[in-house]
Amino acid sequence: MNADGWGVGWWDRALREEPARYRTAAPMWTDRSFRSVAELVQSGAITAAVRSATPPSPIVTTGNAPFAAGPWLFSLNGFVTGFRGAVGEHLRRSVSEARSIDIEGTTDTEVLFALVLDRLDAGAAPAEALALVTATVLATEEGRLNMLLCDAHSVAATVGGNSFFTLRGTGLARGGVLVASEPLDDDPAWLAVPDGSAVLATSDRLDVVALNTLGGPP
Repeated sequence: MNADGWGVGWWDRALREEPARYRTAAPMWTDRSFRSVAELVQSGAITAAVRSATPPSPIVTTGNAPFAAGPWLFSLNGFVTGFRGAVGEHLRRSVSEARSIDIEGTTDTEVLFALVLDRLDAGAAPAEALALVTATVLATEEGRLNMLLCDAHSVAATVGGNSFFTLRGTGLARGGVLVASEPLDDDPAWLAVPDGSAVLATSDRLDVVALNTLGGPP
């Protein structure tokens, strides 16, 4: 039961490169407004997340994915062990000043996103940036690090401790690709992605590679 809020982001690149975003700290099943909005929205790329907050994180809108910066949306299914202590302080200090000033909340997800953005700023490809941040975290602490990064053109994700599935070209993903923490229906075409993998997807392509080939942990 993910009762601590949810969020969704989508792109209309005919209007702007940055995504629109809707987030709330209320459980999805109590939100009576979003359906009327969603029925009037069309997009070729959508990123959505539900939240079950890691105690003692506050239940606030700023804690909810997807997090946004420029064209990017980001989410985490997991947690960094010990983030409320020295580990979190170390990771925060590792964020550049340019990216740290945009951190609004107190979640590990937002700090990880800032670290990913720093790698992107330095020239890393999206999947490589996720892999490098995974290696940074796991060099000092444990965690479950299923991270996802999307910019309307492509999706990059890591599989690190939680389930991850893909569906391409059929069923709910007809004409495109879906990636999700769990299958969204009973379609047998959903494929489980092995732990320790990176996923790279576009509307017409889906690749799964070992995380350590991109600079991730062995």
